[in-house]
Amino acid sequence: MIYGIGTDICDVRRIHASFERHGERLAQKILAEAELAEWQRRHARWPERGVRYLATRFSAKEAFSKAIGLGMRLPMHWRWCEVASQPSGAPGIVLHGDLKDWFEARGLTAHLSLSDERDYAVSFCVVERRGA
Repeated sequence: MIYGIGTDICDVRRIHASFERHGERLAQKILAEAELAEWQRRHARWPERGVRYLATRFSAKEAFSKAIGLGMRLPMHWRWCEVASQPSGAPGIVLHGDLKDWFEARGLTAHLSLSDERDYAVSFCVVERRGA
């Protein structure tokens, strides 16, 4: 049974402008530990690719927060929500801390789709209740 659906479109230029103002602090606020390490590798090699990585993660977490119906209020927290590749290569959600406990207590599972172009990143998230 579908618990919630979320979508988000992010203007990469907006993330770029925020990054120009705040620098790495922006990445540290949005990204979980493993994502931050990946961002640092990408950003060092090709800064624009690092900005798009930030934009896709921002978009995915916004879509997820909408699908679970919390928006950006606790237990939803940027760093407790991680976008990681599944063994198939598809993007998936890995949760940490209180958000993980909240999500599991409700028997939920998430499905995520991401896409980006030069100026935009878009994400769709469907959250289902397992066994329903």
